[in-house]
Amino acid sequence: MTILKVLEVMSSSPKSWEDATKNAVKTAAKTVKEIRSVYVQDMSAVVSKNDITEYRVNVKITFQLLD
Repeated sequence: MTILKVLEVMSSSPKSWEDATKNAVKTAAKTVKEIRSVYVQDMSAVVSKNDITEYRVNVKITFQLLD
C-alpha cells in the first residue's frame, strides 16, 4: 500500500507565480523525496509604486512516504 502525505509551503519569486511554484518544489525536494504533485492553493503579489515586485504562492506538495 502506498502512503502519501501533504506538505503546505509558501514561496515567492520576483519573476512570476510559476517561478515561485518551482522554487517551492525545489526547496521541498532538498528534504522530501518522491514528490508526486503540487497544488497551487493561493496566489498573491506585492505591489510597489504601481508595479508588481514579488509573486507569492501557497502550495500543497504531495509526496510518497518511503517504506
